[in-house]
Amino acid sequence: MKLEGSCHCGAVQFQLQSPHPYPFNYCYCSICRKTAGGGGFAINLSGDYDTMEVQGREHINVYHARLNGKVSEGERHFCKHCGSALWVYDPNWPDLVHPHASAIDTELPKPPEKVHLMLASKASWVDVASGPRDRVFDEYPDESIAAWHERLGLVRD
Repeated sequence: MKLEGSCHCGAVQFQLQSPHPYPFNYCYCSICRKTAGGGGFAINLSGDYDTMEVQGREHINVYHARLNGKVSEGERHFCKHCGSALWVYDPNWPDLVHPHASAIDTELPKPPEKVHLMLASKASWVDVASGPRDRVFDEYPDESIAAWHERLGLVRD
């Protein structure tokens, strides 16, 4: 599925192909919550890095989070003008890019269930609104974004 996205001020636009476009993975870790999580969590999608096209790259800054005192290799891209979280790229998985669902302008499909992850580090003020089919994890889930889409028969062209 072709995804198109942008920042709030319009300085950055991007597009990419994603076989896994359902916004189902709610991450409550402190990094996602503080850099992109208006509701106490952030939602990342998965896309094919080789298909990504960016206009306005000169308006992007990159943040490397600190994990246990070390600087992460993960690159959190955001607009340097309006602060919109755009996508995460990690060179450890060079074929993938993870755009924030909040930056996507394309109409996204509604997931039949959700995964709430990193609950061990969620803020105390956040209530987890999980549904009857949702799965919750204190740390990382037991299946990848691709495996979740495959299990539910939701992989897109």
